[in-house]
Amino acid sequence: MKCFAATDGACRGNPGASGVGVIVRNEQGDIMLSRSGYIGETTNNVAEYSALLLLLRSMQTIPCTRLVVQSDSELMVRQVNGQYKVKDAKLKRLFLEVQRLKANAPYTLELHYVPREQNTETDRLANEGIDAKTPIASDMFGVSAH
Repeated sequence: MKCFAATDGACRGNPGASGVGVIVRNEQGDIMLSRSGYIGETTNNVAEYSALLLLLRSMQTIPCTRLVVQSDSELMVRQVNGQYKVKDAKLKRLFLEVQRLKANAPYTLELHYVPREQNTETDRLANEGIDAKTPIASDMFGVSAH
C-alpha cells in the first residue's frame, strides 16, 4: 500500500520553543495518523528533522510499501536525499538516525520539498504542539534532538 505523509517542525525564535506535526494518509486520502507535540527549545532545522523522525518511528505500526513524504524544509530534504552535506553536529546525529530508519524500513521512502503554502496542515499541528506544550516521548527520536 502506498502512503502519503507530510511533516513540519515549527520554531518560535531560532533557537526557541519548538514543535512537530505529522500526518499520514492512505491512497484514498483517509488520515491514518496525525500527531503533534512539543520538543522543547531548539532550532528550526532540528525541529524539521525531529518531525521526520517522529514520522519514521510512527510508521512501524502502519502497513505501507511506499511512503511519499513532503516537507517544507529544503535543507533537510536535500540533506536526506544526498544533495547537500550535513556539517552541523546535531543535525548529523539526526541525519544518521533518519538514514538508519530508512535503510531498515519495510517500505521505500521518497522525500520531496514543497513550498510552505502547501504544508499548512502539518504547520498547524506543529504550532499546536508548541501551544499545548505536550511533549513527544524522547524515544520517538532515537537520539537526543536537543
